[in-house]
Amino acid sequence: MKCVKVKNNLSVAKNLAQKTLRYAQGDSTNYEGMTMEYKTREYPQFAACGLNCGLCPRYYTDGKSRCPGCAGEGFSEVHPTCGILSCCQRKGIEYCFECDEFPCKKFDSWGDADSFITHRNYLSDMEKAKRMGMDAYKSELNEKMSILARLLSCYDDGRRKGFFCLAVNLMELSDIKTIADQLDSNTMPETPVKQKAAAAFELFSETAQQQGISLKLRK
Repeated sequence: MKCVKVKNNLSVAKNLAQKTLRYAQGDSTNYEGMTMEYKTREYPQFAACGLNCGLCPRYYTDGKSRCPGCAGEGFSEVHPTCGILSCCQRKGIEYCFECDEFPCKKFDSWGDADSFITHRNYLSDMEKAKRMGMDAYKSELNEKMSILARLLSCYDDGRRKGFFCLAVNLMELSDIKTIADQLDSNTMPETPVKQKAAAAFELFSETAQQQGISLKLRK
């Protein structure tokens, strides 16, 4: 029986090693029970795939479910495998738009639905980052993150985190700044948080509607 058990364990180990190798080579299959180790990225707030991780609800969540952003410290604990990130790190690039094969088959239908964060603008955001340069894109994203943190601190009644994350992600920085300034001018520190949250929801919703932006995640 011991010999059989040893053979079975070796078979499992060999199988897992083969899966790990295929995953590192870009195979995007979801292999259950496998955890990849990724090199920590300098700026995890903007993902290799073009998602703005710094504007995701899970980035602003406390506890074990918090995501540190793409290949941030502890990333593998919440995202054991990611075929796109594995492919980028294997090729020695930070972002998919730096690859000659982009956009490749890994992105087929990938942007058709959302997860915790919207996938709606991942292509246009990567094109924007490529056009502007990463320093300029990081500066804009950092400013968006700063405003989002302010909204979550002062205008979230416990029900608006996902809404604010989505709005700040999809809307232009200039519009977000205008709304944030309006909110700060029209509300007082002593204003009840539910009233402030309702005012913020109304302003973002009105502006988004005027611009044809839907502030609902796609399932």
